[in-house]
Formats: sequence, C-alpha cells, structure tokens
Amino acid sequence: MNAGSESKNWLTRTALCAVGGLLLATAPAASAHRVEKTFQVTTRPVVSVRNDNGLISVKSWQKNEVLVVANHASDKVEVDADQRGNRIDITTHVLNQSVTSDELKADFEISVPEETELQIKNDTGTIAVVRVSGDMTFETVMADVNLEEVAGYLVVKTVSGSLKCVLCAGRIEVNSISGNVRLIQPISPNVKAQTYSGSIFFDGDFQPGGVYVLKNHRGPIEVKYTDSDSFDLRATSIYGKVDQEPSLRLKPPAHERRIAPGVSNSLFGTYNSGAARVELTSFSGTISIRKR
Repeated sequence: MNAGSESKNWLTRTALCAVGGLLLATAPAASAHRVEKTFQVTTRPVVSVRNDNGLISVKSWQKNEVLVVANHASDKVEVDADQRGNRIDITTHVLNQSVTSDELKADFEISVPEETELQIKNDTGTIAVVRVSGDMTFETVMADVNLEEVAGYLVVKTVSGSLKCVLCAGRIEVNSISGNVRLIQPISPNVKAQTYSGSIFFDGDFQPGGVYVLKNHRGPIEVKYTDSDSFDLRATSIYGKVDQEPSLRLKPPAHERRIAPGVSNSLFGTYNSGAARVELTSFSGTISIRKR
C-alpha cells in the first residue's frame, strides 16, 4: 500500500471517530430534555397542564394511570410533573428570560383514564384531545384546539386560536376573538359559541329542549339542519344578510317580534314543532341556514 492510500485511510478513520464522539457527546443532552412519568390515580383524576408553546396531545386508555411524556429542545425551559392526591399538575418553567418562541416549545403526550377532568392552558401550538369524558377547560392565545369524541362540560377560550369539535357531547361554551369555530355532529343540548371576526360552522342535530346560541361580529355563520330537526329560529344580521335554504319552511312566530332600527336582515319562525331554540346573531357577517 502506498503512502497516499495510508494517509487517506487514516483521515477516514479519524473522521469517523470524530463523528462517533460527537454523537456520544450529544446523546446525553438530547435525553436530558425528555421527561417521562407515570402516576397511579383513582376514579376521575384531574390533570392540569400549563405550557407556553407546543403540542399537547391527550388520549384515553384503560388504565388507572396517568402517563406523561414531555420533550423539549432547549435547556432554557424545564418540565415538572407532580401529583397531589388525585390531581396531576404539569408545568413548563422558563429558566432564562432571553428565550425565543422556538426555545419555549415543549411537546406533551399524555395518556389518561377515560373519565378525567382536564384543565389546559397553552399559549401557542395545538391542543388535541381524543376520547376523554370529564369537565374540560382550555385557554389559549394562538393555539388551536381539536377535540374528538369528548364529553362533559367543555369551556374553550382563545384569542386567535380555532376550535374543531367532532362528536363532542355535553355542554359546550366557546369564546374567541378571531378564531374559527367548527362544531361537527355535536351531541349537546346546550351550545354557546361567540367569536368577533372568526367563522362559526354548526353541523349537528338540534336536541329537543336544547338551546343553541351562535354569535359573531363580522364573520360568517353557517348552520346545517335536517328534515327531522325541530327548532324555533331567530336569525339576525344587522349589516350583513341572512341566507336561507329555499326549502326551509318556517311557521310565523306566535307573537310579533319587533325588529331593532337598522336591522336589514332577520328571520324568525318555527320549524316543525319548535322543540329546540336556535339563535344566530351577527353584526355584519352572513348567516347561512342550509339543509344537510
């Protein structure tokens, strides 16, 4: 073997050793940013999460345990998960005030018993909850909230985050400034959704005795109904318009309703026997009532 080949082989071995050493050096730092804890709980535990940025995913399983798996990339934050009785508190702490949004990011995968109460605050990112039954409160600034097959008293408050709620059961209250609200096949006798400039979409059955109040300032409101639905309708858009399905035949209200001055578009009446109450209100947005 000539001197050139030996020199090339030596350089190759040196480079591989350097890469291997670098990987070994960085491995402990990466694992140090992962937190995994398991807590034994009894019936209907309470799980509270406080986070600044990231994905918070919560799913149910058939165990009387709460499993918390957290990952964060920066050493400028840390994650604590503690138990007090039947309550689990999960918090992301900022260790350095000169921190960027990316450095704040912490992602969570949380497994809980099916009957669990959730209290989640996440400023930016996403909250996703699947198949959990219990009272739930969600507060975000820009984080979106995605709920699927959940049940309980659901309260969602956002600034610009959107809500998507699929097959949600129980009482639902949503309040946002500019986030969109999508309620798909809700199983609820009581829905109240309000947003300033976001859109509201409702596609579900109106339950007898139920109350459904949807309001915004200048976004569109769209509601789907079926032939079997029964509701008393009040729809008003002051400077927008009310667009109804041509086949929507409403009985005139039993008592004459007085329309406020300036109201250009409104629709009042009873569909079938009027078993539920539906109120749709917008300042300048379009209200659409369409058959599913």
